[in-house]
Amino acid sequence: MIAAVAAAVLAVLASLPSWLPRAVVALRVRIFARVNGEEGVPIPGDLVGADRFREVYAHPAADGRSAGAPLSDLFWYWLAPGPHVHQEHLEPGERYEEVARATRRILARPKGEAADLARRCASRVLDERGPGLVRLRDLMMPVWAEFSYELVFGEPCPRHARDLIVANADDVITALKCCGLRHMDRRDRLTAYLRDRLGDVRHPLPESLSKEEQAFYLQGTFFNTAVVQMSEAMAHLLMAIAQHPDVQHRLAADPADGAYLDRVIEESMRRFPLFGIAHRITSADIAVDERTTLPAGSVLCFNYPEFHATGFEDPDRFDPGRWERIAVRDANHIPFGVTANRPCPARGVAPAAMRAVTRETLRRFALASSAAHTRSLPNRGPCLLAPRGAPSARRDGARLVLLRLRDRWEDVWRSLVQLVCGTYMVLDARRQRLAAAYFENPRAAGEEG
Repeated sequence: MIAAVAAAVLAVLASLPSWLPRAVVALRVRIFARVNGEEGVPIPGDLVGADRFREVYAHPAADGRSAGAPLSDLFWYWLAPGPHVHQEHLEPGERYEEVARATRRILARPKGEAADLARRCASRVLDERGPGLVRLRDLMMPVWAEFSYELVFGEPCPRHARDLIVANADDVITALKCCGLRHMDRRDRLTAYLRDRLGDVRHPLPESLSKEEQAFYLQGTFFNTAVVQMSEAMAHLLMAIAQHPDVQHRLAADPADGAYLDRVIEESMRRFPLFGIAHRITSADIAVDERTTLPAGSVLCFNYPEFHATGFEDPDRFDPGRWERIAVRDANHIPFGVTANRPCPARGVAPAAMRAVTRETLRRFALASSAAHTRSLPNRGPCLLAPRGAPSARRDGARLVLLRLRDRWEDVWRSLVQLVCGTYMVLDARRQRLAAAYFENPRAAGEEG
């Protein structure tokens, strides 16, 4: 009897990685919906299909960003400090236009110059890294910290500044993925550093912002969003390369084949889009068709992963070759958003910089990974690095088996952490009401208009 019970317990424990993480994710979704309330019109969905996704996204009335959406409280909570001047969360108006112009000036680099800067930053960071197990997001974050710093200040990034930037960005993305709670002290240290360096910024900062708000603007735009998004993009790209030896072999064999590398990047951003849901609040009615009108005040939730999977043959397969058969402009593929509705301001320099960092990484290392690769990437992209050309296939085979087992069991613990931390942060964000309280202040609302 005891032996039977023990065997049953062991069987349940052994099965945990196969079902518990999925069950916890489903429970998290229900808790989030219950706490935040049912909000939003999913697009694509029953009211707006994938065929009207771009049209509705680009509609002039789909222009609200934070005011009027309880969901904004959660995003402001995750992006603090200074979410009220974060470029992506400013309401349309003069302040947004001034901030957007400042961002464009700072990012206005020729593609070749941006690529060279990215290569130099990657070289410095990778010089510190030997072969072995890494987390790709962690490996890439210092690269983009140095890249963003030099764009802003026009000089190489000192190590102490890099450490501040990485600590801030890592804390933001860890909280966003509910893998840990916020640590505002880490973020505040970067704010204080930036406040002391405002006079060293290469381009004029928005004059309508106070000194503190200028520091928040730099932190949110360049040392939060830019570092996080580029690190995530590179982690997805390198993870996909690591798990597709044929792709890696072709890239390593002919580094000058820029067209193929571009297709690999496009496919990585299609398969693993950086945005899950982008929400917008309608400022007027939007007539979708003769039967459907989205009323003013609607919260539109644009689902990037679902849109990127619609209209493709075998959409879950990583296939760079599909871009030989399909023109990017004709596909359901908007990795940098749409031009008419706040496209990513780095869309000009990001692909060139990603190409340079990919080449620099593959020049030094062969990559291999057996870990789970999902769009949210909560495991941060576990990957084995080996010196390029080293004969270690047998040893790596055993290590890949162990890596897979380790990742599956980590996922059990991580899913429980996400459940607890995510629930707490949703409740705390609802209690603090950062966005709602800001827009209830008439003076604040006037500043946004």
